[in-house]
Amino acid sequence: MNLKQIENSFRPTQNKKSSIAKKGMVSSAFPDATKAGVEMLKKGGNAIDAACATAIALGVCEPQSSGIGGQSMGIIYLNGKSYAIDGSSRSPSLAHSSVYSKKKNRRLGYKATTVPSTLALIGFLHERFGRLEWQKIVAPSIHIAKKGYKITQLQHSLQEKELENFLSIKSKSGAKYFLKDGLVPYDVGDRFVQEDLAKTLTAISEYGYRVFYQGNIAKKIAQDMKNNHGLIREEDLAFIPEPLIRKPISRKYRHVTVSTLPPPAAGRTLLLTLMMLNHLPSKFLRSSKPSSYHFVAETFRKAFLHRVQRPFDRHTYDQIQDKLHLQRTFAKQMADSIHNSMDATLPMIDPDFGGEDTTHLSTMDDECNAVGITQSVELAYGSKAAADGLGFLYNNYMSAFEFTTPNHPYYIRPNAIPWTSVSPALIFNNSKLWMVVGSPGSQRIFSTITQFLSRIIDGNLSMDQAIERPRFHCSIGGNVSIEDGGFRTEIIDHLKEMGYDISIKERYSFYHGAIHATMKLQTQDGFQGVAEVRRDGIAEGLN
Repeated sequence: MNLKQIENSFRPTQNKKSSIAKKGMVSSAFPDATKAGVEMLKKGGNAIDAACATAIALGVCEPQSSGIGGQSMGIIYLNGKSYAIDGSSRSPSLAHSSVYSKKKNRRLGYKATTVPSTLALIGFLHERFGRLEWQKIVAPSIHIAKKGYKITQLQHSLQEKELENFLSIKSKSGAKYFLKDGLVPYDVGDRFVQEDLAKTLTAISEYGYRVFYQGNIAKKIAQDMKNNHGLIREEDLAFIPEPLIRKPISRKYRHVTVSTLPPPAAGRTLLLTLMMLNHLPSKFLRSSKPSSYHFVAETFRKAFLHRVQRPFDRHTYDQIQDKLHLQRTFAKQMADSIHNSMDATLPMIDPDFGGEDTTHLSTMDDECNAVGITQSVELAYGSKAAADGLGFLYNNYMSAFEFTTPNHPYYIRPNAIPWTSVSPALIFNNSKLWMVVGSPGSQRIFSTITQFLSRIIDGNLSMDQAIERPRFHCSIGGNVSIEDGGFRTEIIDHLKEMGYDISIKERYSFYHGAIHATMKLQTQDGFQGVAEVRRDGIAEGLN
């Protein structure tokens, strides 16, 4: 790895997809949200303040991906220590497998939502580690909700795609808030104002985040749920615990250390993938030989299958003495099992693994503190049901439970937690914090982050070059999704010959995740940041 080449070949762009700064960096999936984070740095806040302001703002201007009705998970580096923050949401106390025999109840409407945890995580982070007053953290979001923002092409397309689902909700509550006149998608460039959400956020600003769980807002949510046959009650909201601080899990890839989230998140899948790829020479991975794509595809299949077959209970994970899945010998054994043909012993049918839309943000300050938060409402625009009078969408995380195997750690039961594919990560080089990175993309999160990191570490590419490169993913069943025009015909033909099904996605596909990353330079002073070219965001810093 040529650190000098990686850092020196970085080029900032006018559209702020790539940015440099001297005193900190924020990267997120929407310009207004990034600016909210930078504003906190300007006011003397730290990376935690910046992350909290950005996270709430994303829920306002990127409602298809996250919001105060969703779930968030984080990883932070503060005063030289790393912490994994488990902000799992909860199934309501009335949740039972019989309620979810109809699959529709898991994905759409009021029964599909878990007790939201996003505000609990943001409030917890701010109270524990933040520096600025809470009102300052929430202020940019209130401003965006009142003033409005312009609807993007991505949002218009997703509203078109989800139109039928929005209109299928009997109360039409999601349609009322997020469709034009409650009937049709907003046009690109339309100004979208959210007055009810502004009032909700104003109350949260004045009374603190707990008002969402134990105050007037909680009462309104419970009443709304009763009116629409949903399951969340006041007791469920009051019962939401503080997020848990867990020990991150870490392993080396080449010479850098990757630190990420333990279960219920999917950090272990990311680490296993990287440990398996460690057994292939960097030269082979960057060669673009057709055979290299086969080996990476099989790595993705095997690593993800291992996660599906070995679900870990988050409460007992730390007690496991022999973490086989994180052992180098096991990774070598898995890598050695890849041959010059597709492994026919793996299932050829993909498991149903929900979740298409999520968002990630990364922040750093000039005291070397850093935050990565991945947050979601699960599907695009969540359950398509919104809280009446409050202006936010309910998530549909009930779809992320197990419904058939009662001894599964994520089986649906009262007050259970869903499992999730998120894996935000901190990257250390020579024991110094170097990068924060994460991505949305459901089961493709680990492959998106893997390709980004490999292109930097194995290919000596700068972050902006690594993010532009075409991506691919291979599912357990052997379906290889690739970005159109990004791969030579001989690569596609080779994979087809080996038995893979090829699915062509548009170039810069929404399907293949969205990297938002920040870097603290080691060969010079300052920071670099990148925002995904496949989404609407920017990276911006403080000079």
